[in-house]
Amino acid sequence: MEEKYETNGIDTSITYEYKEFPDKRAGRCDNCDYTLFKSSVKSGKFLRECRRCGMKKNI
Repeated sequence: MEEKYETNGIDTSITYEYKEFPDKRAGRCDNCDYTLFKSSVKSGKFLRECRRCGMKKNI
């Protein structure tokens, strides 16, 4: 059963750049306002992915 939660309708298949789309609220997902992220580093970039909706952002 999938949980229903409110989102801002942001496309989660795109990886956003922090410089172009800074956080609306520091430390929270812009799409679903969640606070937990999966983080990884690849090619010198820090990738942050929301654990609830999957929105990705290069920091």
